[in-house]
Amino acid sequence: MRAPIGHFDIATPAPDALDELTRPVADAVRHWTGSVPADQIVYVDTDPQWADTAVFVEHYGQELLEQSANCVVVAGKRGGGTTLAACIVLSTTRVDVNGVVRRQLGARKASFASMDTATGETGMEYGGITPIGLPDGWPVLVDSAVADLSYVLVGSGRRRGKLLVPGKAFAELPGAVVLEGLGV
Repeated sequence: MRAPIGHFDIATPAPDALDELTRPVADAVRHWTGSVPADQIVYVDTDPQWADTAVFVEHYGQELLEQSANCVVVAGKRGGGTTLAACIVLSTTRVDVNGVVRRQLGARKASFASMDTATGETGMEYGGITPIGLPDGWPVLVDSAVADLSYVLVGSGRRRGKLLVPGKAFAELPGAVVLEGLGV
């Protein structure tokens, strides 16, 4: 199949590429619900040696610079409790952790979760965390600019490979809230 965005040698509907995904991501694809059919989520094979953004877009397509998103795990703290959440923003922006995220989580303090926490809690590899397959009950904060794109390149749960996902699918994930200005 041909990838809907970018120039990839291998593009496969995610339900046909479950062996390439981490267990939580594969389980989420296997049990997918929502208005976007699971086979519209596409797994593309990518080489980790080209993970740097500049090299990645040079190799796989310059248009991906404006159609890529990062998923980061944040920790909101209030009164001794911690809430972990995922934030999805365009890769050309950064997450407004101390403004939008802190207010949305009702936290006194918010910061990026440590690598050990992010990978340990998600079951995904650092640098490949994706909003698909996150733990139950996690808030998933989605920048409106991501939800508005026809397709978005995002991690697959592993360093090797990415997912191409219709932007509106992120708004339908369990715990999803679409926010203006999450990415600045």
